[in-house]
Amino acid sequence: MNNLRPTLATVWRISAPYFRSEDKWAGRGLLAAVIAIELAIVYLTVLQNQWNLRFYNALQDYNWDVFVYETIYFTVLATVWTVCVVYQLYLNQWLQIRWRRWMTEHYLGEWLHHANHYRMQLQGDAADNPDQRMTDDVKLFVDRTLNIGLGLLNSIVTLASFVTILWGLSNAAPLHLFGQEYAIPGYLVWGALIYSVLGTVLTHLIGWPLVGIDFKQQQYEADFRFNLVRVRENSEQIALLHGEQAERERLLIRFGRVVQNWLAIMSRTKKITWFTQSYSQAAVIFPFILVAPAYFAKKIQIGGMMQTASAFGSVQGALSFFITVYRQLAEWQAVVNRLDGFERGIAAAGELASRSERIHVVKAGDGAIDLKELALRLPNGTPLVNASGLSLRKGERTLVTGPSGSGKSTLFRAIAGIWPFGTGSISIPAGATMMMLPQRPYFPTGSLRGAIEYPAKEGTFTDGQIGGALEQAGLPRLASQLDEHGHWNRTLSLGEQQRLGLTRALLHTPQYLFLDEATASLDEPSEAALYQLLEKKLPATTIVSIGHRSTLDAFHQRNVSLVRDGERFALRDEKPTARTT
Repeated sequence: MNNLRPTLATVWRISAPYFRSEDKWAGRGLLAAVIAIELAIVYLTVLQNQWNLRFYNALQDYNWDVFVYETIYFTVLATVWTVCVVYQLYLNQWLQIRWRRWMTEHYLGEWLHHANHYRMQLQGDAADNPDQRMTDDVKLFVDRTLNIGLGLLNSIVTLASFVTILWGLSNAAPLHLFGQEYAIPGYLVWGALIYSVLGTVLTHLIGWPLVGIDFKQQQYEADFRFNLVRVRENSEQIALLHGEQAERERLLIRFGRVVQNWLAIMSRTKKITWFTQSYSQAAVIFPFILVAPAYFAKKIQIGGMMQTASAFGSVQGALSFFITVYRQLAEWQAVVNRLDGFERGIAAAGELASRSERIHVVKAGDGAIDLKELALRLPNGTPLVNASGLSLRKGERTLVTGPSGSGKSTLFRAIAGIWPFGTGSISIPAGATMMMLPQRPYFPTGSLRGAIEYPAKEGTFTDGQIGGALEQAGLPRLASQLDEHGHWNRTLSLGEQQRLGLTRALLHTPQYLFLDEATASLDEPSEAALYQLLEKKLPATTIVSIGHRSTLDAFHQRNVSLVRDGERFALRDEKPTARTT
């Protein structure tokens, strides 16, 4: 395989943390048990090889008593073998699910840590489709790592066990060619070695492109699946625009990539299967061809020939390990590369939040959110907003206005601590609670109660509290549906979603509430009623709104606008003097 050493180093880096984790003793114990059973299976194979000699010699000698004994012996051997195989599979699967559970929890924690998932999207990293990384790829990594690792161990131990046996059999059955006997020490071992090396080299030459093709296949499959989900989530807008034909064409283009890459896999797999199957079939008869002359020269009995063929097959099979698992190896390396890219993407996102040249969010003071020397940039480095000197005073209601694309929402993201591109500092009162409500609020799939209470745990608020907040926000009909499950971002209109978002704010009573066009889908009377409700129910809450309607001025004490200042936008206080309500 290309780049074997870096791949193994990556495998170790991904694998080792589990066996040093809080679940390390269970993981190590299960791994030790699986390895011990694998070694026991190899030992049983050696015993079966020795049994071949005795059993077939008994048949040749017409020895009934030995035949009966060896039949009973084989029954016991087969029973022990079956028990070992069953429990190895069981313990292997147990180890797989524990390892996979730990990796999934670990990746979820890192991905969701301090908005890493958001920053990964901003930087356009190599870890496309994180959902597939944490589902299919983690599952395949654990499965392939264990199976390939155990297979390699089996091959090494089998080789060590049977080389000595095959070497001795080479002396007992010397090479015969054209009636002549040639004393070549260990010629059966050398025959197996040459046969296997040639097979391995040719298999790699034929099959190495599968690594890249497999990587692309998973990428194209994930891209097609992602776009199918996008169509489902935006089905209303597609239907309103009569965009079904356009979506069908777009989806078929993406599926066409899946098909084309699959055809490449088929072509390469066909070539490698032609060779590996021919190689495997030839391996069945090859040892008999080598040892048959000695048998017909009456140097060995049929039992010796069967034992030799079995030992040769074991040695050749051990040496041909990479041929047997080459298809899995190609898939495994592609999985390793994708998980490596995912880990690098998470690390890069974390570095964005910790580098020296960034926006520093500090917890200090108790009276206001202060922006000092704050300069926001786009991910490509283009200057966006100069927001230095802005102070969002406690209890004050501020309206932020400006043209589209001027950086209003980005300013909110920076205050929330998730926008890494820029310089300066944002000082937030220690212990202050903040809530951001965008134009399209997020509601997790599940019960309506859980969707409203999010991000708090379900059950934080009583039915009476939730029902009261729903009625105040203009959604009394939903009070009887708290235990119903659904996809609320899909079943509720955007206006209802915005009302539900404000219901969430009424329940959580944050000290700072940021509304990013959070009422833009409501008519002006409804919007006015909700702002009056917020003023009444959250009198101590500092409210900062983004909006374009002039009617919003009446509900804010201060208007801060973003105006063009050279290559970037800057903040300008329209009503800097606070007024009472």
